[in-house]
Amino acid sequence: MRPRPPVKGRGIVSGTGLIVTCLTATLAALVFSLWPYTDRPRTGPDVLSAQTLRTSYGPLSALDQDFLVKVRLAGLWELPAGRQAQAKGATPAVRTAGRHLVEGHRFLDERVRGVAARLNLALPDEPTDQQKQWLETLDAAQGVEYDRQFANLLRLAHGRVFSVAAQARASTRNSLVRDLADDAGTTVLDHIKVLEATGYVDFDAVARDMATASTPPPVAPPVPVPEPATTLAPPTFRPPPEQ
Repeated sequence: MRPRPPVKGRGIVSGTGLIVTCLTATLAALVFSLWPYTDRPRTGPDVLSAQTLRTSYGPLSALDQDFLVKVRLAGLWELPAGRQAQAKGATPAVRTAGRHLVEGHRFLDERVRGVAARLNLALPDEPTDQQKQWLETLDAAQGVEYDRQFANLLRLAHGRVFSVAAQARASTRNSLVRDLADDAGTTVLDHIKVLEATGYVDFDAVARDMATASTPPPVAPPVPVPEPATTLAPPTFRPPPEQ
C-alpha cells in the first residue's frame, strides 16, 4: 500500500506546527518588549519617590526637607523672641528662658544653614505670617501678661518642632539630617524644659494643640473671681428628731 500524499495546505502551518509557530511568536514579542529595560540600572528597594532627592549623604526625603525648613523657620522668630524676653521678661525665669532660646537657636540656625548648603536646598529667609503675628502679640504684651504669652506660645511651637525632629531622626537615611536631628532634639528639649520652668505653661492647651495640630492661639488672660462680700459660717449639722 503506497503512503498517502500530504494534503495541500498542511505542514508547518497546520496542527502541531501552527501551535509551535504561535508560541514562538509570543515569546519573541515578550523578549522584544523587555529588551529596552535590560540596560537600565537596578534600583531594588532603594527606589526614590518624586519628592526624594539623591545626595552624596544619602536620600533626602520629603520629611527630611520639611524638617530642615521647620528648623530654619523656628530660628527666624524664636531667636528674636528670645532676645525680647531677655529685655521684657518680668521674672528671672522668663529672662533665663529667653537666654536659652537665643543661644540655642543661634547654634541651630548656623547648623541648618550649613547642612542646607551642602545639600543644595533652599531655605526661607523670613518667618511665616503666623509667626509674625505671634511676634506682634508679644510686642503688645507687658509685665506678667507678656511672661504668660511668651511661655505658652513658645512652648507650643517647640513641641511641634520636637515632634518633627523625632520623626526625621527615626526615619532619615541622610547622614547630615541624622546629625542635625540629634542636635535639634537636644536643643529643643532644653528649651521646652526652661519654658515649663517659668510656671506659666498651660499643659491642657499643650495637650489640645498636639492632639489637634491646630495653630497655637494667644493664651487668654485668667478671669478674676470676685471675693464674696461676707463670709458665711458653714451650716451646723443637726440630727433628725427621734420618732
